[in-house]
Amino acid sequence: MKLSWVCLGLLGIGLAVGCSATGGDNGFENAGGSGDGGAGAAANQGGGGEGGGFIPGAGGSGGGVPGDSCSDAAKLIYVLSDANELYSFNPPTKQFTKIGTLGCQTTMQPNSMAVDRDAVAWVNYVESDPFFGDDTNGVIYKVSTKDASCQPAPTVQLISNWFRVGMGFSTNDGGMGESLYITGTGTIGLGNSPGLGRINPASFGVETIANFSPGTFTGQSAELTGTGDGRLYGYFTTSPVQVGQIDKATGAVTNPEAITGLTTPSAWAFSFWGGSFYLYAASSGNSNVTKYDPATGAIDNAYMTNIGFRIVGAGVSTCAPLEPPK
Repeated sequence: MKLSWVCLGLLGIGLAVGCSATGGDNGFENAGGSGDGGAGAAANQGGGGEGGGFIPGAGGSGGGVPGDSCSDAAKLIYVLSDANELYSFNPPTKQFTKIGTLGCQTTMQPNSMAVDRDAVAWVNYVESDPFFGDDTNGVIYKVSTKDASCQPAPTVQLISNWFRVGMGFSTNDGGMGESLYITGTGTIGLGNSPGLGRINPASFGVETIANFSPGTFTGQSAELTGTGDGRLYGYFTTSPVQVGQIDKATGAVTNPEAITGLTTPSAWAFSFWGGSFYLYAASSGNSNVTKYDPATGAIDNAYMTNIGFRIVGAGVSTCAPLEPPK
């Protein structure tokens, strides 16, 4: 999730998925590569289960479906507040549990978050011009979901037009590791997002893939979430808000669904868990949570209202369950 560039300009401040083999410690052990597949991962960008239809787990060919090797911590959703606080989120109980304040030594503001298969959060921080609102810098830090501690230096130095990003991990085709996908967030209403990109697992640099298509989505801002069966989805701040599956090789958006009753937000985040999508949105004040079940088409805008804080990032690893809990 993120705060819109327009809103940031008004405020004068610069306000983003996986399974663990570490036994649930959730520090930074094995957090350097999260099985991203090395340089060969680029060959696995495309597809990602698109042939199986929109619904995760429904005939997808992406592989890497979550299994018993995942730690319990890696199966949770994590959210980030505009006050730089990290929470875990358990959808069945509708419970947010505060972990702590992020320990990243930066004056930049939190904007988005993704979570890898080691249950390590990747957090996008952004710096903006206090007078004109333009983004002037952006980085990604690694943060422990155990205690919110932060690695001393950012892992990724972002580039112009990609300082403010939406983020989500998705399992590579064939189940061999995962990749971190990003989308540059443009100004809401202006359609100037650069589209879909990827963080190179070797250099940690930005790789541009393509702008979103068809034209309805070209240049639109989005947040991302991925799944253990290799899919990638976007929460687009169109009017009305739409959720669609994204082709990881071309940026094409398929099976878009309008989330009726959800106002285009100024701060938003996105996660998949247990067969449903969770959309976090705030126009002013605290965030609400909308639940969208793609299997039934049900949209519950009253799932959670006024949760008590304002969410600017959400991440869930590719260990998250594909089906509702029994």
